[in-house]
Amino acid sequence: MNTMSKFDSVSILIPALNETYLLRQTFEIILDTCNKSDIEELIVILCERSTPACIKTAEQIKNDYEAYPIKIYFQKNPSIGTAYQEAFNLSKGSHIIMTAADMDMDPYVISKFIEKSKMSPEKIILASRWIPGGEFHGYDRLKLVLNYIFQKILDVLFLTKLTDMTYGFRLYPASLMKSIKWEEAKHPFFLETSLKPLRLGTKFVEIPAIWNVRTEGTSVISIWSCFKYFKTVFHVRFMKKRDIFKS
Repeated sequence: MNTMSKFDSVSILIPALNETYLLRQTFEIILDTCNKSDIEELIVILCERSTPACIKTAEQIKNDYEAYPIKIYFQKNPSIGTAYQEAFNLSKGSHIIMTAADMDMDPYVISKFIEKSKMSPEKIILASRWIPGGEFHGYDRLKLVLNYIFQKILDVLFLTKLTDMTYGFRLYPASLMKSIKWEEAKHPFFLETSLKPLRLGTKFVEIPAIWNVRTEGTSVISIWSCFKYFKTVFHVRFMKKRDIFKS
């Protein structure tokens, strides 16, 4: 599915919950490694659960980098998937990057996303922890084994050779993301955002990324919550392609 013929600029979406120095570090790396002309906007997505310290940090970053198009958005409805979906509709770039503020999604990779997208603007650029050059640092061992097995199950069910379909660190053509009907509000959304484009025939490019355990705040994902992904897998695998699009 060819949804975009040219890369113009990227909207970088950064949800933040309880991060402070990691949020600032994320911004510093992005602004230091990416060309300003490639960035349409950086959107910090906050919610009612975002801590006062996190909100204050976001506001300080916006003030400190007035020369950059930094926006702060308070999501209207709860959950991480909903946060990204609301930001999709706000974004103005030709492409969208989903990342995070806790540094488990390495911001140094973002400049590589952009360069790959300039060469193949119709494709999704996907960060993979499983290909050579990718690594897991501090990842729970049981979750690591389950993740590997789950990826292999997805390969069989969706007839693909992609290696990391659960890692929500990607660059997308914005028109594609705005055309799809998203159904997952919570963390299975990260899987949905790979499986639905895959069903539509969208091509992917994988680049290596290193996952690091967060050093600030706490994760809200448990091992057992990951089993909810199977519902998303079978729903997307057997739905009609026409039902993937918005009405």
